[in-house]
Amino acid sequence: MPIPLILASKSKPRRDVLYSAGICPTIRVSHVDEPAALEAAAREEGVTVDDLSIKQRVMILAAAKAEAVHRAYRDVADTAAAATGDRVIAYPLKAKEIKDSEREAAVEDLREAAAGKPIDYSKAEIATTRDFSGIDMPTVTEPIATAIAGQPGLTEATVGPLILGCDSMFLLDGECYGKPHSEEVARERLRAMRGATGELWTGHCLIDFASGRMVRGASKATLHFCEYSDLDIERYIATGEPLEVAGSFTLEGFGGAFIDSIEGDPHGIIGLSLPLARRLAAQLGVEWTDLWNVTRSDLAPDAEYDAKTGAAKPLPPKENVHQPGDGWVDCACGRKHWGTNGASGVLLARRSETTGEVTHVVMQHRAVWSAEGGTWGIPGGATADGESPIEGALRESYEEANITPEDIDVVGSYCEDHGPWSYTTVFAFEKPGHRVEPKANDDESMEIEWVPVDDVPNRKLLTAMRTDWPNFAARLRALAAVR
Repeated sequence: MPIPLILASKSKPRRDVLYSAGICPTIRVSHVDEPAALEAAAREEGVTVDDLSIKQRVMILAAAKAEAVHRAYRDVADTAAAATGDRVIAYPLKAKEIKDSEREAAVEDLREAAAGKPIDYSKAEIATTRDFSGIDMPTVTEPIATAIAGQPGLTEATVGPLILGCDSMFLLDGECYGKPHSEEVARERLRAMRGATGELWTGHCLIDFASGRMVRGASKATLHFCEYSDLDIERYIATGEPLEVAGSFTLEGFGGAFIDSIEGDPHGIIGLSLPLARRLAAQLGVEWTDLWNVTRSDLAPDAEYDAKTGAAKPLPPKENVHQPGDGWVDCACGRKHWGTNGASGVLLARRSETTGEVTHVVMQHRAVWSAEGGTWGIPGGATADGESPIEGALRESYEEANITPEDIDVVGSYCEDHGPWSYTTVFAFEKPGHRVEPKANDDESMEIEWVPVDDVPNRKLLTAMRTDWPNFAARLRALAAVR
């Protein structure tokens, strides 16, 4: 099993560099206040930010980003490790009441897909979750602590995952430049860079989650720019590319044509130095090749040909894998399920401060483009490599719905086990004296809100949630009564 790598950046160029080098990282944005981080580091040194060298600045910010993500994963692991209650495992495909004819109808769609016909995920038998209402499923109940101890995950890891923080700055005429953010600033900088020579510095920080060890380093490259025109500048700005990149230029994009020559580390210019990352991994005792989780076939998608020119055009994979663990699984139930390692979500409940009874649960109004789009369910998603279902649920619910793991107690779980795939619903309460403020953090949700428990059945629910809600509501009430 490869050692997972977590990239503390949403930068597509950085991800693409890693992917091309055989590593598909998990993306976790750090949300670091960069000016504040530099100010704090400067105060600690007894100097001003202006006194910090560019090398110091990129390493400070890289470390701040890696440490922020490390703390976030630490919160997930600690909350998962403190889980109490029972884990109930249900085996619906072992129930005798499932009709072979129902399964066969859904399996036929998968046969057509295997024969080269495209899958229409809008079709109910493919896109909907399975309705197991009225089916007597065999179940097993065990202490949730037993499940945590017996599953791979953050709390059980002896090495990794590795968390990589990155930052880049451009040095020109003794002045440090980050991202310009505006057209006016980009225009001023690009004019100053015309025909000039500058240095691009990239800082990296690598943290081993299992041991907590941290290493840092920086690389630089010297760049010589051509004598581009004012028209070139305006057209380059119009692309939008220079606004959100260090130094107002890129090597791998529109700006690459205006760089005459490079001395030093070319990958660092893109924002992720592979040689530096490899050396830092070695300092942590990790072989670079132990991070490889992308095959050659993943790097060579199918191609189609332009009707006019006959030139080959790359096609994205039919099942676009964004992060480790993302992907479809063909299941014996006749459907395709999301998550190569399974999937999970958090059913978070709020209790009355006076009676202790459950009053609300956090629900997700699913984006219209998703399977069963427009329905209500719970925040969650695919379990990533290197994490347990509970850890995956906590990570996903924070990323999607701002459910902060440090503010909740995990009190049980329910696993629907299909054999090659499973879905785990994690039951949780707000900690006494804590408040979770849910919100939609990405485009997978139309809205996230606290829903009164009595109102849940009145919503248009995801098929699986509609099936499971009566049992889930009863279990939440029972859990609340004993806590």
